[in-house]
Amino acid sequence: MKFLKKALGFLYQWLIFLPIFLVLTILTALTVVLLTPIFGSRWWGYYPPKWWSRITCWIALCRIKSSGHENLDPKQSYVFVANHQGSFDIFLTYGFLNQNIKWVQKQSLRNIPFVGTASEKAGHVFVDNTSAATRSNTIKAAKEQISDGVSIMMFPEGARTMNGKMGRFKKGAFHIAHDMELPIVPLTINGPYDILKKKSLIITPGKLELIIHKPINTKGIDEADLHQIIDETKEVIYSGLWEKYK
Repeated sequence: MKFLKKALGFLYQWLIFLPIFLVLTILTALTVVLLTPIFGSRWWGYYPPKWWSRITCWIALCRIKSSGHENLDPKQSYVFVANHQGSFDIFLTYGFLNQNIKWVQKQSLRNIPFVGTASEKAGHVFVDNTSAATRSNTIKAAKEQISDGVSIMMFPEGARTMNGKMGRFKKGAFHIAHDMELPIVPLTINGPYDILKKKSLIITPGKLELIIHKPINTKGIDEADLHQIIDETKEVIYSGLWEKYK
């Protein structure tokens, strides 16, 4: 019985999920590339990818739970920071946060056919860590995208976890929040590590959970005390993790 379940799951992934996902990805990317130059990225750079993300979670047979939406004001811009468990972090957050966000992404993602160009047109920011000057330009580009309820989304760990546990937080997202006096919103992500592990191509359907915590104020905080905000944010995110990820 167990073998049959695995065999059916394998066939579903490669014969149904993957073809649908690829078609959806291409259609979404083309929609963003063609329409954002004409109508702007505020709507067309957000809603098509949002539904692409939702549908991806659904056709991957994942069960979704999200909470804490009452903590957010749709008209307020935020800096969202989350733990980074796996590839499905993006689908879960983009699809179910219900907040217009711009991603800070790895430079390598720019080279993905369709997706890289669509991300650029949608106004997402690519991280360039080759020098201090390029890192400064990355932060400047991120700041330019935040206004009138549009927020920025970052994974302060910088890379996906190898074991499900949280790693060290980098300071970039917190400097942006401090400089612009924007609230930081910690997000706890549970489940993507088990859905699709790093360096694996096998999807294991399961539960995904997104917890939206209360915003953390950055106004009046000295830059020298920013480490306290980082520690607080990490503790809040940690508090929502499933026990096996702690």
